[in-house]
Amino acid sequence: MHGSDTQREFDGSTVVVTGAGSGMGRVEARLLAARGATVWVTDVDGDAATAVADEIGHAGADARVARLDVTSAQSWNDLADAIGGDPVVGLVNNAGVSHRYGILDTTLEDWERVLAVNLSSVFLGMKTVAPLMTGGGSIVNISSIAGMLGYFAAGYGATKWGVRGLSKVGALEFAERGVRVNSVHPGLVDTPLLNSGSDVFVDESLRAVPAGRVASSEEVAEVVAFLLSPRSGYVSGTEIVVDGGLTSGGIYHRITSDLASARS
Repeated sequence: MHGSDTQREFDGSTVVVTGAGSGMGRVEARLLAARGATVWVTDVDGDAATAVADEIGHAGADARVARLDVTSAQSWNDLADAIGGDPVVGLVNNAGVSHRYGILDTTLEDWERVLAVNLSSVFLGMKTVAPLMTGGGSIVNISSIAGMLGYFAAGYGATKWGVRGLSKVGALEFAERGVRVNSVHPGLVDTPLLNSGSDVFVDESLRAVPAGRVASSEEVAEVVAFLLSPRSGYVSGTEIVVDGGLTSGGIYHRITSDLASARS
């Protein structure tokens, strides 16, 4: 599909997006709905989810809304009950939290919280929704570049590597159902999650991005849409990195840029 062919590529499809009340999840939900999907907008913040579903409805697209605590098996079961008999063709496990502390500075409470929100949620989402994909489908698990390299944040890095590995397990297990599973690894994306910490962290990190800028949520959403669509029908068990070249050698980009600046 090219150009206008993608504009209604999800007609008749039901897709679940977690963490859709803000950030990348909101943009993903809006894009998928605009292309014809009936989107279940889910978030632990029910009011935020409702607001996004209303935005989608006002744009003439179709959305359902559910408050979802992604760390709770019962909450996932309640969502499955709400969906009922409608076959689901897409799941985007997008919900997550950030935690920028190393091993020694991470409390056990924070460790368990980050694992629950970032990793256990993906396990619960696949376990609950894959059986609803009776006609096949696609699962996209949002990880991070922290799942592609050594990362300074203990809990966050561990969960994002875990999402990468769990996605491969899902790709193997669900292949016989006709369900594909892939992970997406964004770098610096202009979202509330990125901006929840120090501006210095973002500014210094940006110096190592060869593209020289942060990504927009729309750019990540386009990758998600590709992986959910039949256009990626033979893509499963892999990871797609959306990072402006950061993990291709950002440290060397930073070094050479600094050297060039010093010579000028």
